[in-house]
This record gives sequence, C-alpha cells and structure tokens, in this order.
Amino acid sequence: MLLAGDIGGTKTVLALFSTAVSVESRHPLHLQTFPSGRFTSLEAIIAQFLQDKAVGIEAASFGVAGPVVNGRSQITNLPWIIDAATISQTFGIEHVALLNDLEAIANAVPHLQTDDLATINEGQVEPSGAIAVIAPGTGLGEAFLTWDGQRYQAHPSEGGHASFAPTNAEQRALQAYLEQKFDHVSFERVCSGSGIPNLYEFWRQDGRFQEPEWLREQIVQADDPTPVIVEAGLAKTADICTATVQLFVDILAAEASNMALKVLATGGVYLGGGIPPRLLNLLQTERFISEFGDKGRFSSLLLAMPVQVICNPQVALLGTAWAGMDLLHD
Repeated sequence: MLLAGDIGGTKTVLALFSTAVSVESRHPLHLQTFPSGRFTSLEAIIAQFLQDKAVGIEAASFGVAGPVVNGRSQITNLPWIIDAATISQTFGIEHVALLNDLEAIANAVPHLQTDDLATINEGQVEPSGAIAVIAPGTGLGEAFLTWDGQRYQAHPSEGGHASFAPTNAEQRALQAYLEQKFDHVSFERVCSGSGIPNLYEFWRQDGRFQEPEWLREQIVQADDPTPVIVEAGLAKTADICTATVQLFVDILAAEASNMALKVLATGGVYLGGGIPPRLLNLLQTERFISEFGDKGRFSSLLLAMPVQVICNPQVALLGTAWAGMDLLHD
C-alpha cells in the first residue's frame, strides 16, 4: 500500500492506494478526512487512520501546507512540525516523502482530465511550455512546472508570501489599512481564505457599505467568518460582502498574471485551492480576463495563455499519490 496525505491548515485527508494499480484509477481503497486543528501532530492523525487497518505500507507521501527543507516542514497555519524521518521510524515505513502542498497540486496537473477543469480563458497551449499553479485556500499557495524533455517536473515556491502589489486606488487604500495591522502585507493577507476577513474589515472601516445587523451577528457567532462573507457575497444579500468577494477576485486575477509572467506560463495557468471553484461565476467573466491581462506591453502574451480552474477536490491528494508512486519506481 501507499499512504498519501493532503495536509492543510483546515483539514487533513489521508488515503491508501494499492501500489499494484496505477493512481490513474483515482480510486483510493480507504479515504478519511480529519479536522487538522483538533490534533497535536500528523502522527496522531496517521495513528488514528491506521488503527483499524491491517495493511503493509511500502511508501508514504504527504503534501504539506508549508515549505519543506531536508524532509522537514513547519506547517504555516498549524503549530506542527512534520518530519519524514520521524514518520518513517514511528510507523516503520521505508520510503517517506514530504512535498509542499502546491507542489502536490502541480504534480497532478499533467494528469487532469477535461471534467476536472473549468475554462476561464481558452488560450493556446504551447507544447512543453511552463505551467503556473496558484491556489487560494486557507493560505495562498503557488507552484510551477517545467518540461524536462520527457515529462513535467513540479517545483514549489512560497510566492504567496511575496509583497502585495496594489493595482488601483482602492487596493492602495487597502494596503495602507493593512500596514497598520501587519509588519508585512503579503498576497496571502488579501488573497486567501484567511485573507477574506481582512478585505471585509477594510470595507467596513471605509464606511462605503453598511454592515447589516444580521450579518454582524452571524460573523460574531461564526468560528470562521470567511464562509459567511463568501456566501452572502455570492448571494448578493449584503453589498459589503459582494464588494469583498469582487475585490478578492480582482486581486487573484492580478497575482495569477504576475506569476504567469514570472514563469512564462505558455503551458497554461491553473487556479486550484478550495475557493476558485466556488467563485466560478465571477471568474468566468470579462472583468476577470481584463484584470488578468492588464499588464501593459505584455497583455497580448497573457491573453494567449489558457487559464483553467481545477474543480477536482482531491487534486492535491492525487498529486501526492503520484509523487509517492515515483518513490517506488525511480
């Protein structure tokens, strides 16, 4: 068996795949989701997952929400340190690999099928062109793929923590507001699930939009205000939430095009994470494409790039599984 895991700040998904069957089958033999914040470590989750399963595990691979250095990672939005050697010793697994969660998603991109994707910009794929992946979830992850002559190789980054670059007066006001709260205003502060409340608070203090009493009560009572804000924004039941979601989409478009230029993503730009599939109606618009292509002399280059939303919720898990299979076959 191969143990694969998608380790996020909000949830952890573990699954067992047979090493005798290609991951292309996409059918894990066992799969379970755990709330990450209720556990003190990844080892505790693995132990609970495996406690009723009498299986031999040849290899394990985990996509983790944080940078990986020498098989070790400090999770960005959890008080966890994940160490491949510790997992190997604790559970007697010979081959254990850690990869950045966006590297995991990137690993899956070359294997995605038409029904895994929703098109934002048709564009024209350049064979063997680099591919950009940007994924707003709890945080903002970024990765890219390059062609090595035989196959695509995924590369991690921490580009989501690069400095936010506002593109208009409203976004400059947002930046000024957030500079009072944070030492460093990164794109993750404004383009992620954890960043959406920052956008909402900006509009609230701006005074341009009223905050309805029912909305204030829901936000105060919510463990996480982001779903409340997004749902009201999509339903257009509160102007302040509609403005928040639209601001998020505009910033996502700008940062996706920033990344597309940096890696020259003529092979395509893929939007992953949990948020883009929920916002398809706002992404499949002229406004998004206009914001994405708003790069002066390079607008025509950007508008020729395919832009897709990854709609398969298990993409990170599958990408991690493909990486785990490579451990056994390389």
